Amino acid sequence: MAEIYILGFNGSPRKYGNTFKMLKMALLAAEREGARTRLFHLYDYNIKPCLGCLVDDQKACRYPCVIEDDMKEIYREILDADGIIIATPIYWYNVSGVLKNFIDRITVFENMINIEGRSWVEGKVAGVIAAGNDSGCISVISNLYAVLNSMGFAIPPWALAYKNNMLPLKSEKERLLDAANIGRCVALMAKLLKNGPEKWYSVDLAKWMEEIYPLVEEEAEENWRRQEPERRRIIKRR
Repeated sequence: MAEIYILGFNGSPRKYGNTFKMLKMALLAAEREGARTRLFHLYDYNIKPCLGCLVDDQKACRYPCVIEDDMKEIYREILDADGIIIATPIYWYNVSGVLKNFIDRITVFENMINIEGRSWVEGKVAGVIAAGNDSGCISVISNLYAVLNSMGFAIPPWALAYKNNMLPLKSEKERLLDAANIGRCVALMAKLLKNGPEKWYSVDLAKWMEEIYPLVEEEAEENWRRQEPERRRIIKRR
């Protein structure tokens, strides 16, 4: 079986905090499954904000990005990778600033669907870790997964971990296990998808959709005819 390559992105300025520790656990667990890994401390890189080229011209946002900065190296690694694990601290119920820049900038891969018909990260696997002492962890993870899945990343089962208290991480075995399980699940899914379909999102569905949707409308209309009298009776009783 071909080797899989998993990247870890630390969105914290600290290389010793909970965000780093949980990410490192995930990468070590991925290595245990046979993956090669690399950890990026994003604060070590010059990652400029996105310029929003997409708004001016949908096809202007494409790889390679027009911005000259350290994302060039990161872009190359993402293209070579089979999966990524993103870890962020919680800053005001959201991701860190540098991680937001990173997320915005990988739009160049997603937007290739409007140029070549396929997102360049489609079928790659993603996992997410969040750490903070407020209530933002789950909302941040939910947001990141919505964005990553919209870009074409595959999301495996059990691929999230968070820590939202001030207790020492070493005393929270469940959190460490969750982090390790992310690495394992990302690696396992990456193996499964390594030789999977080249293309998941299909614009060819458009013609089929136009043909089949009238049938959906017909069934909905028939359901309405059957259900509406009862619904009217329920409303009148109120």
